[in-house]
Amino acid sequence: MNARPQARRSEGHGLTDEDRARTTVAMDDRRRRIDELDEQLVALLSERAACALEIGRLKQALAMEIYQPARERAVLAHVRAINPGPLDGDAMARLFERIIDEARRLERIAHDADGPGGAGESAG
Repeated sequence: MNARPQARRSEGHGLTDEDRARTTVAMDDRRRRIDELDEQLVALLSERAACALEIGRLKQALAMEIYQPARERAVLAHVRAINPGPLDGDAMARLFERIIDEARRLERIAHDADGPGGAGESAG
């Protein structure tokens, strides 16, 4: 007969209470890491938007259009090329398409606020 007590199994997926506790701690750790990464992403996206605003001002000074399809294609090709995964290239491109759309929206708002020849345009 086995003298060693059996670990008590909790409901769901046959995990022991100990395994469930360890798994919960691991999940909480990953969620905290995601929160940290989200903070970094927000800071980086804000910095990128500031750069886009400056590019928009320069485009306005040069009487260039806000929408620059060749540049957008180059940005998307670049992020696909440097993407290590696990998101695939299409997923990464979709994320950056949205980032570029928001930069362009910001550029239009700034352009409208400053009027032609003003200094408040943004770009993506």
